[in-house]
Amino acid sequence: METIHAFVSAHNVMISAGLLILAYIFIATEKIPKVTIALLGAGITILLGLVSQTKMLGDNLDPHYFINFVDFNVIFLLVSMMIIVNISTRSGVFTWIANELLKATKGHPIKILIALGLFTAVTSAFLDNVTTVILVLPITFAIARKLEIDPLPYLLTEIFSSNIGGTATLIGDPPNIIIGSAASFSFMDFIYNLTLPVAVIMIVVLTILTVIFRKKLHADSDKMAEVANLDNSKTITDKNLMIRSMLVLGLVILGFVTHDLTHIQTCVAAMLGASVLLLFERPTDILKDVEWNTIFFFIGLFIIIGGVEASGGIKLMAEWILNVTQGSQEAASMLILWASGIISGVIDNIPYTATMAPMLSVIEKSMGQDYTFPLWWCLSLGACLGGNLTIIGAAANVIVSENSAAEGHPIAFMRFLKYGITVVLVSLIICTAYIKICYL
Repeated sequence: METIHAFVSAHNVMISAGLLILAYIFIATEKIPKVTIALLGAGITILLGLVSQTKMLGDNLDPHYFINFVDFNVIFLLVSMMIIVNISTRSGVFTWIANELLKATKGHPIKILIALGLFTAVTSAFLDNVTTVILVLPITFAIARKLEIDPLPYLLTEIFSSNIGGTATLIGDPPNIIIGSAASFSFMDFIYNLTLPVAVIMIVVLTILTVIFRKKLHADSDKMAEVANLDNSKTITDKNLMIRSMLVLGLVILGFVTHDLTHIQTCVAAMLGASVLLLFERPTDILKDVEWNTIFFFIGLFIIIGGVEASGGIKLMAEWILNVTQGSQEAASMLILWASGIISGVIDNIPYTATMAPMLSVIEKSMGQDYTFPLWWCLSLGACLGGNLTIIGAAANVIVSENSAAEGHPIAFMRFLKYGITVVLVSLIICTAYIKICYL
């Protein structure tokens, strides 16, 4: 065993990087559940001594203790928001809002596409993308059946809108949660820096989709009248729960917004909100619906990347970026934006962001906050928006695809790619202009 540890110690950068690349490959192929890959990789990382198993190093704390690499700000924020969203959804309030929005369109197919897109984008900014599309899918299929039209234009619009809308806030997409914690950005930092480009992208993409799908979006006037007169009176299943959950969700978001004044961390505000709602529920009923696979995937991933960080591999990556760009802030920004956009369309954006965040932290230490500030936003925009490139680019894409196939409307990989390339290319061009004008 000592011989193995000596070998690992001598080649720790190569071995830790190899483990991370292997994990990426297996996650991308989806032959084995990604949570299994992450936990197996974490176990091997600890077993090989790439990170320490023990908390103390003599009389001092060991900086390479594996727990130190798990970002519990991210973990607790994710778990807490999952609990809040799960409880809030049970009241039927989000479905009620969506139905009211659809009634306001008077059943016009093109107006419905715009309404579904805007609802999905705004909701995805405050709930996670998967929850949002799960909420809107049944409504979408019901509307398409009523109008007797192909639901594909609506489904594609919802996928693109969920990823675009989720980019706008700290809690909208997991990569932003990772970035927010690593860069110490507040909820309002994301609002100030990302709302404008996301709004512009949303408007442009909705316009493009409306033009592309306009010939498919026609319905008879009597069918449109059915949508305009939707019965929404029984959608709210529990009025007290709705009031309670909306009040708590509003206070939690207020806590996020006022972080700069109160200095209460977002994970603490979310934890308090989740705990208050759990007082009125049976915790076992709620906690079983938390996406524990995602949570343990994050934990395992943090430990694998911790092995690369402890070995000095992250520092080498940071030095490589600075050498390639010759220290140019503009070159580094554009490299990170476009590489993130393309790579995140092919592999899961969570492990990609989790790898890049500590690298940017290293760059920040050597080059300063002013240099790195636009790089963080390039990472966020690229990683979140890149999910629109392919049908496997984000979890929401996969959920919509699976549900669509079950309803008899499969979305082929190449068919999605045809639209995804356009959306991502337009998004990244707008982001390029925004970053250059506002930061460089």
